[in-house]
Amino acid sequence: MSAPTTKADAKSFLASGLGIALFSSAVFGTSGSFAKSMLETGWSPGAAVAVRLTGAALILVIPAVVVLRGRWHQLKDNWLTILLFGLIGVAGCQLFYFNAVARLSVGVALLLEYLAPVMIVLWLWIASRRRPRALTASGALLSLGGLVLVLDLTGAVKVDFVGVLWGMAAAVCLVIYFFITAKENDSLPPLVLASGGLLVGALVMWLVGLLGLLPMTFSTADTTLGPWTTPWWVSAVGLIILATVLAYVSGIMAARSLGSKVASFVSLTEVLFAVIWAWLLLGELPGPIQLLGGLFIVGGVVLVRVDELRGDRRAANTAQEAARVLDHPNDVEPVPSGHVTKVPRD
Repeated sequence: MSAPTTKADAKSFLASGLGIALFSSAVFGTSGSFAKSMLETGWSPGAAVAVRLTGAALILVIPAVVVLRGRWHQLKDNWLTILLFGLIGVAGCQLFYFNAVARLSVGVALLLEYLAPVMIVLWLWIASRRRPRALTASGALLSLGGLVLVLDLTGAVKVDFVGVLWGMAAAVCLVIYFFITAKENDSLPPLVLASGGLLVGALVMWLVGLLGLLPMTFSTADTTLGPWTTPWWVSAVGLIILATVLAYVSGIMAARSLGSKVASFVSLTEVLFAVIWAWLLLGELPGPIQLLGGLFIVGGVVLVRVDELRGDRRAANTAQEAARVLDHPNDVEPVPSGHVTKVPRD
């Protein structure tokens, strides 16, 4: 009896928003390994990104057309969302990140970019004028602490003010990406948003390259993945299909299911997955401190998720109670005269 239940629970988890989000982080995490194998043979970062976005956009065009089924008005109604997603969430985020890497170490640049979840919490705090609950605040601190451990920022680190600004700009783009993908929009399927955004991002990257703002260097030399020496296109296909097509589509689905805040925190596990893939494909064995950091990241995600579920449950109970009072007002006991009702605090 326990086996079917366990199997059903696993299937339910994989189908849930959290399961999809973890899958998205896992395939996103392959991008570093595939890209590094190409960069080591002479590819420039700009060229790798341009090929990545172009290939993914071309693959998703046909399925996106099938999903639209002639309803082209959806593109007209949502052209601004697609443009912003491609310009900021795809091209802008990667372009700013590469500018930060040019002036800072990769670890510092990545850490600055992944300040996005904290920015989201702060923004929601300012917009709603409601302070984050204790669990959310604790999850944010725990996840950021784990991120620092995973990146293992040790030794002398070069800090450049302009590079820090580029890194912060990448974080802002990542925030906008999460808000765009988390937006409830039944008229724009995730596949169409991903395809349109990647196409816009690819066009922007090629334009930036043609203007000479970003070096474009290509190579057809063989790449090395784990114990295998493979043609260059093997890494390119992995970068396009796994790290882009599957990653972006599943990421949009997860963000719409979980919301921008939780989805952004789950995305922190991408760093952990990237370390694991680098170990398997590039022979870069993670140290104990990185494994500890991974546990912190997962712990922070769990805290934020638990807080979200508690908040949803509390809201649902309040709505049910309000509905009961409206449907049966005579069943509500009157408050005795002179009695002071105590309002419970969260």
